[in-house]
Amino acid sequence: MPREAEPSNIERAFILEALQENVRLDGRNFQQFRDLDLTFGNDFGNAIVTLGKTRVNTQISAEVTKPFEDRKFDGIFTITTELSPIASPAFESGRQTDQEVILSRILEKAIRRSNAIDTESLCIIAGAKCWAVRADVHVLDFDGGLVDASCIAIIAALQHFRRPDVSVDGEEVTIHTMEERVPVPLSIMHQPICVTFSFYHGGQIVLADACLREEQVRDGEMIVTINQLGELCQIAKLGGIPIDASILINCTNIALSKARDITTWISKRLEKDSLERDVGGLIDEMRAENER
Repeated sequence: MPREAEPSNIERAFILEALQENVRLDGRNFQQFRDLDLTFGNDFGNAIVTLGKTRVNTQISAEVTKPFEDRKFDGIFTITTELSPIASPAFESGRQTDQEVILSRILEKAIRRSNAIDTESLCIIAGAKCWAVRADVHVLDFDGGLVDASCIAIIAALQHFRRPDVSVDGEEVTIHTMEERVPVPLSIMHQPICVTFSFYHGGQIVLADACLREEQVRDGEMIVTINQLGELCQIAKLGGIPIDASILINCTNIALSKARDITTWISKRLEKDSLERDVGGLIDEMRAENER
C-alpha cells in the first residue's frame, strides 16, 4: 500500500530542534492556525475550506426517505468521507485507510452524535417520511490538519444548505421547487469545531494545527471538539504519550478561543454570500410570497 514519504532523519532532527528554539517551519507561533479560507459554490450546501495547503470540499444533499423504525420522529443525518489519490499518494481509491476510518469516526462523534442538527425538524410524517441529509467530504489537497479543515467545511456547508420546502395534506407530501417557494435552512443546534493539538519532546511542546511534516514527527496528538458556548463535545486522544491534566485544561481553553473565532468568521462569510445571492431583495420577496 502506498505511503506518504517520511521525513529523513536530518529533517526530523531539524524540526524537533527548531521547536526547542520556539521556531516552526512556517514561522507561526505555537498556537497559531495557518491561513484559513472559505468559499461557497453556486449550489446551496457546497463549501470549500482551505487550511494552509490542505483543501476540503463538502457537499450537502437531502432526499425524502423513510425514517428508522426506532426513530420514527427523527430525520437522518450521515457523513461520508473520501480520501482520493488526488490529495495524496498515501490514499487509494476504493480502499479505506486507517486515517479515513479515524476521520469518519471523529467527525461522526463531533457533529452527528453531539446533535449539531435538530433531526426532529427533518421529520415530515412520523414513521413514514423524513429528510435524509448527507454530508459528502472530499479531500482535494492534504498537508495536515485534515480533521480541523473537514469539521469547519461540514459546519459551514450545513449552515449554507437549503432544503426544498414541503407541504403535507393528509398522507400526501408535496415538495416545492425553488421557483415555487424559498428553500428552508436546516435547524442547527450548535456549531462544534475541532482543534487538533500535537505533542513533542515528551509533551513539553504543544502545537495547534500542525502541518504534515510536523504531524509526521510528533509524539502524540489530541483532538478537542468544542462549540462557541464552551460546551465540550469530544476529546479524542489517539495513543501516543500521556499528558498532564494541566496541559489538557490549557488545550481546552485554547480550543474554546479558536472555536469562537472560527464560528464568528464563518457567520461573516455566510452573511457575505447571502448578500451576494440576494440580488434586488429577491429572497425577501419570495419569503413574503410563502407567508401569503
